[in-house]
Amino acid sequence: MTVATPAEFEARLRAIGDARYHHRHPFNVRMHEGTLRPEEIRTWVANRYYYQTRIPIKDGLILAKAQDPAFRRDWIGRIHDHDGAREGEGGLELWLALADAVGLDRERVASQCDVLPGVRRACDAYVDFVASHDLLESVASSLTELFAGDIMLTRIAAFEAHYPWVAIEGLRYFQSRTRQAPADAAFGLAYVTREARTREDQDRCAGALERKCEILWSLLDAVDSAHARPRLAADAIPRLDDAEPMVVLSERAVKLGGSGREILTLCDGTRSAVEIVAELSERHPGESHLVEDVHGFIDEMAGLSVLILEH
Repeated sequence: MTVATPAEFEARLRAIGDARYHHRHPFNVRMHEGTLRPEEIRTWVANRYYYQTRIPIKDGLILAKAQDPAFRRDWIGRIHDHDGAREGEGGLELWLALADAVGLDRERVASQCDVLPGVRRACDAYVDFVASHDLLESVASSLTELFAGDIMLTRIAAFEAHYPWVAIEGLRYFQSRTRQAPADAAFGLAYVTREARTREDQDRCAGALERKCEILWSLLDAVDSAHARPRLAADAIPRLDDAEPMVVLSERAVKLGGSGREILTLCDGTRSAVEIVAELSERHPGESHLVEDVHGFIDEMAGLSVLILEH
C-alpha cells in the first residue's frame, strides 16, 4: 500500500481515537452522565493516581530514546508538568488535591496500597510498551492526548453539574490538562506525521495508538468490575468442606487455593469486590495483600465462569 499523506495519516489516527478512546467506556459514560456513586468515584480517583505516577516514568524513557536536543527540550516539559518544578506542585499534586476533594486520605492514595491488580497491570503495560519500542512508536502511543482536552472539558462540566459534593478546588487537574494536552498533542502529532515516512511506519504508529487505547480501556475495566457484585454461576456447585475445596461446574472442577474458600463464601451477589475487601480487612487486620488476593481471585473465577459479575 502507498504511504498516506500527512493529512490522511492524521485522519487515520483521529479515527482510531474516535472509535477506541476511553471516552466511550461505560464507566466514563456513566461518570459524565452523573450516575456514578461516590464510592465508584473514589475508587477511580485512587486507582487513576497510579496511572498518573507512570506518566513521568514513560516520559523519561522517551527522553532516553531521543537523540535530538530540541525534541528533548520540549518533551521534558511533560515531566515538569506532572512532577512539578518543586515539591507541592505539578499534576501529581493536583491529583492528590482531587483525592482530598472526594474524601480520600491522600497519604493512602499516594502509598498506592489500594491499587487494583488489573489497574496495575494496565499501567505497567504502558511503561513496558514504551520501554520495548522505538521512539516513533512510543511517541505515537502518547497521541491519546489528541482527545484528552475534550474529555477534560466534558468531565469538568459533569462534576460541576452532577457531583456537587466534590469541592471545586479538586477539579484543577482537569482544568490544567485542557491547556497542556492540546499543546502536547500538537507536538507529538507533528513529530509522528513527519517521521513516519513509510507505510510500515504509519502502520506501527497506528498500532501503538490502538494499544494505548486498549490499555486505558483495561484500566477502566478493572475499576468498573471492582464495584460489580460477584455471585456463583447457576451451574456452579461449591464443595467448600472437602479436603481440597473446589467448585464443580458442568464440565470441570475448579480447585480453590489459599484464601479462595473464604472469599467465595462472600460472593453472594450482595457485596461488591470492594466491600469484600473491606469485610476481610476487618477480619484480618494488618493483611497487606487483600486487595490483590480478592480482586485477583474474583477476576480469575469470573474468567472461568465460576462467578457472574452484576452491576
